[in-house]
Amino acid sequence: MQARGTLMLLAASFFWGTTFVAQMTGMQGLGPFSYAAARYFLGFLSLVAVLIWTRKTRAKERRAGRYSHGFLVGLACGIFLFVASSMQQISMLYTTAGKAAFITCLYIMFVPLAAKIFGRKILPENWLGAALALIGLYLLAVKDALTINFGDVILFFSAFVWTGQILMIDRFAAKVDPLELSTAQIFITAVLSFLAMIALEAPTLSAIKSAAIPIAYGGIFSAGVAFTLQIYGQKYAEPAAAAILMSFESIFGALASWLLLGEEMSGREIFGCALMVAGIFVTQWRVITGRR
Repeated sequence: MQARGTLMLLAASFFWGTTFVAQMTGMQGLGPFSYAAARYFLGFLSLVAVLIWTRKTRAKERRAGRYSHGFLVGLACGIFLFVASSMQQISMLYTTAGKAAFITCLYIMFVPLAAKIFGRKILPENWLGAALALIGLYLLAVKDALTINFGDVILFFSAFVWTGQILMIDRFAAKVDPLELSTAQIFITAVLSFLAMIALEAPTLSAIKSAAIPIAYGGIFSAGVAFTLQIYGQKYAEPAAAAILMSFESIFGALASWLLLGEEMSGREIFGCALMVAGIFVTQWRVITGRR
């Protein structure tokens, strides 16, 4: 089961990482809230279609006592998701993408610390794996001098909000219907992004049409598929290990930029990726060796 959770979370991080390219191209003519509103609304529609398709199967699971409704929990998770993603988007007006990836993924350390405070057992290999992944992430993402600006401060606090979202999913993923949780989470994020768009931006229909492909990819695969995989994956993965697995979006983002945008990867960045891979192997050592 833990191996299944690992694969799901790695798949989620793949879609999040490759969506970075879609965000870069999609926001060339759109503001951050406009892109987010379109993206999450499309993700919501895709999840509604899946809800309808699987309604009989999920009804059987609930009658068997496996899950309860997940809509209410999903609304609360959606508030965390909207705040965290909005802070990340706004910070990009002041800082670089590399620093944004590094500071955001400080949840690698915050999640096990918070989980420890709330009584979860954190194994030694989780701490070692997190440390290796954090060092690797720094080498991968931070290319210039690490100076502090307003955007960096926003990102630092957004890492705490991401931590809250991860721990909320960890708390409820195995107790409620995951698909309903994901649908409600994406719905509330779409609604709040739409309200922010109306208040702060003035998107045109032509700009939305020109960004149709990036919106579709970000909406269906990132908002719809990836966040649902996160919920299913966290049913089987400990929160500390889940944080490391999800931070791999930085590696997939760098690889996607290299393949699709022609951005080169230096030896430093490749070494950073290797350290992050080492971190995941360390934290998953008990699963790999069959130990418990």
